[in-house]
Amino acid sequence: MKIVNSIMAKIKSFAYKVAYGPKATSGAYVEYLRSIGCRIGEHTTFYDPKTTHLDETRPWLVEIGDNVQITAGFTLLTHGADGMVLENKFGRVTGSSGKVKIGNNCFIGMNTTILKGVTIGDNVVIGANSLVNKDIPDNCVAAGNPAKYIKSIDDHLESRIRHQKDEARELALTYYENCGSVPPEHIMREFFWLFAQRSEEGFKPYRSAFTDTGIVDKVYAEFMRSEPEYESYEDMMKDFGLIK
Repeated sequence: MKIVNSIMAKIKSFAYKVAYGPKATSGAYVEYLRSIGCRIGEHTTFYDPKTTHLDETRPWLVEIGDNVQITAGFTLLTHGADGMVLENKFGRVTGSSGKVKIGNNCFIGMNTTILKGVTIGDNVVIGANSLVNKDIPDNCVAAGNPAKYIKSIDDHLESRIRHQKDEARELALTYYENCGSVPPEHIMREFFWLFAQRSEEGFKPYRSAFTDTGIVDKVYAEFMRSEPEYESYEDMMKDFGLIK
């Protein structure tokens, strides 16, 4: 059975590559974009390349930094075709192009569109369904249509710290209501900071979530300097009322 499953997985993978070509995987898409002239840093990920529409007419105008996470429905334009309206009305031809730069350590939410001539700084979160038509500074959260500054990245960290315990509780309780059992630890892995013991062994199960060695080292150092909210996973489940 394992052999059959392995063969089927290989066939499925091959068919997917045939169907989507360089958009079959994030790695393949990044290499393709680099091959046509885009500058893309290390550890940058396209979560759903097949729904990504990156303007290939002027690929050398696209620069994306390191550790950028780009979600589904992403569109990036380095030119505009609105000049056709001017041509039809006035008979004048006007060229249109503009460099787009996304800095390091950015997250681009689902269905975001970035227009020509825009620079997004480092350490930026762009909210879902945003239209980015103006520059976004470093170290902030921006969202909207058009996208606007919402808050600093420092304030965003404080907000996430304040809310994560309540969100963990909601996740665990909802799992219990739907599945009839206490959620296994891997279901709550995103909230490991609340319960994992501060040791190399305590961090080990979550190390694989970080692909960049530099980030792993930074997270581990901060992990070891901090204190867990709970003594153990079981202790957290007791606080949530799921274990007596």
